[in-house]
Amino acid sequence: MNISFDLDGTLIPLNKEFSTEKLNWFGHLLRVEKIREGSIDLITKLHNDGHTINVYTTSFRTKFKIRKTFKYYGIAINKIVNQAENIKALNSININSSKYPPLFNFDVHIDDSRGVGVEGLKHNFKTIIIDSSDKDWFNSIEDAINKIQNKNAQ
Repeated sequence: MNISFDLDGTLIPLNKEFSTEKLNWFGHLLRVEKIREGSIDLITKLHNDGHTINVYTTSFRTKFKIRKTFKYYGIAINKIVNQAENIKALNSININSSKYPPLFNFDVHIDDSRGVGVEGLKHNFKTIIIDSSDKDWFNSIEDAINKIQNKNAQ
């Protein structure tokens, strides 16, 4: 599947709502952002299971900054959609939604926003909504992806 992840509150903490992967002096020098602890293992497993990993964020971070952060952690990201690209794309199809993953060929979007989950129901796209306090988020995501795959196989 072509999977997209949100950043803020999902993979990158807004405050200190979850533990993060360690950042060494070089990461600090490069101004790399800290990512959620377990992100490396989860995304590596998803890659190994044959999934393509993307970032879909309403942040105005540059694609370079996002790619640099993930490259530092050894995570390969296929496509990055930031808010600048998102606004243009949504306006081109006249959809009133903060995100619309099918526009970028994403099969499922993982986010912390319940509002994105509501938009998924309204506009018929698949979401996995993860609470930032979910200590077992790795398994929550894995279980949800398996359910989606099993449903698609029927």
